[in-house]
Amino acid sequence: MTSRFISLLPVLAVLMACGPGHSQDNKTFEGAGFGNEPRQVPNSVVGMKTSFAPVVRTVAPAVVNVYSKSRVRQNVDPFWQMFGYGVPESRTQESLGSGVIVRKDGIVVTNNHVVAGGQTFTVVLNDRREYPAKLLLADPRTDLAVLKLEAPGVNFQTIELDAGRDLEVGDLVLAIGNPFGVGQTVTNGIISALNRSDGEGGTFIQTDAAINPGNSGGALVDMNGKLIGINSMILSRSGQSSGVGFAIPSAMVKRVVDSAAGGATSVKRPWLGAKGDTVTSDIAKSLGMDRPEGVLVSDVYNGSAADQAGLKAGDVILRVGGEAVNDAGGLRYQISLMTLNQMTKIEGLRQGQPFSANIKALPPSDSPPRDERVIKGENPFSGAKVVNLSPAVADEIGVDPFDAPKGVMIYSVESARTYAAGVGLQPGDIIRDVNGTPITTSSQLETVLKQGARSWRISIQRGGRIITAQFR
Repeated sequence: MTSRFISLLPVLAVLMACGPGHSQDNKTFEGAGFGNEPRQVPNSVVGMKTSFAPVVRTVAPAVVNVYSKSRVRQNVDPFWQMFGYGVPESRTQESLGSGVIVRKDGIVVTNNHVVAGGQTFTVVLNDRREYPAKLLLADPRTDLAVLKLEAPGVNFQTIELDAGRDLEVGDLVLAIGNPFGVGQTVTNGIISALNRSDGEGGTFIQTDAAINPGNSGGALVDMNGKLIGINSMILSRSGQSSGVGFAIPSAMVKRVVDSAAGGATSVKRPWLGAKGDTVTSDIAKSLGMDRPEGVLVSDVYNGSAADQAGLKAGDVILRVGGEAVNDAGGLRYQISLMTLNQMTKIEGLRQGQPFSANIKALPPSDSPPRDERVIKGENPFSGAKVVNLSPAVADEIGVDPFDAPKGVMIYSVESARTYAAGVGLQPGDIIRDVNGTPITTSSQLETVLKQGARSWRISIQRGGRIITAQFR
């Protein structure tokens, strides 16, 4: 399960993937009402005495349960193993969450933490039909995953994605999912905040509609019966609903779903290539701004989209594509909604004067080439896959390219039986030198190691620390 941290909020509980056990005002929804009169969505205090049933009746069939199963190895008591008794056994581990059918051919979107680690997936509709499903795409950075029901020729009921951005605080919403595994449940509330940032490029809709463990991946819908978000997290000291929940906006959901439906196995994100800080009251005062807003650019990566658009250190970015930018996380979010090669307009202030620039969404630079290599032989790195660091590689592993030093990084370690695993090397370690030779490229590392040595003295960088070790 993933955990994310909402800025300025003290305690965060990610909705558990494991459940117990196994606006248009006055819009009328036709259907059975009180007597022969159609029931209407409430649009006033008096209207609250009516019913949300017309909306629920429309959208509930598209909200599903998602079961994820995996086989895990379970060790026996080490005491008895010393005497030759007992052998490790495998057991089935199952998790339960919610999902939403967004395309008639059976495309289902849910949370990544619902399916993470799963090997087989089953989707159960609210009419109790069951279908096996295939994982098309999992994106931990947005905590979204896309499944495809294995049901050729079947047309499923869907919820329409509302990727617009006309939501307002105070709008009525419904949260639909399967909390605690008790069955499909509907709760209502309002949008209590918009554009809540986790500081890492994620932006959320905040709602007071009650959501609990098992609601992960469920639908947040508006009074037009459109999907405005996927429920993902709650803020709670107890782990249960306290009326502060967070949903991933449908604009991002659409971005991920379109990638999966187009055959991609990962989301290709554009990269602005500009590093910036949220404009605080002090910064706004120093710049002569009447209030704090936007992001102050502190650095521009050479050759990036920002560089090509003419952005400069000292610029203040206020809007991207007409959408206001409130902080650095919000800036990354607005850029991430763009598709590669899309053009959009950035507006801001330069030396106190308004300016605008047209920017083209470009991927992070892949220079130097990653030159991926699996190290072999009798050396401490044997069994490790290494790559040259670049903005593309840094972005791929979720590291700010501006913070990633140049050099060679361990991308993965093949198995626990390799030399690399035995000496404690980990993915993300940056190789600094081997036997006194500074390492700058993966090909150079391989050449140095092939020369052999009676002992190895290596230095790596891990989490900002330099670790040096000697091996014989």
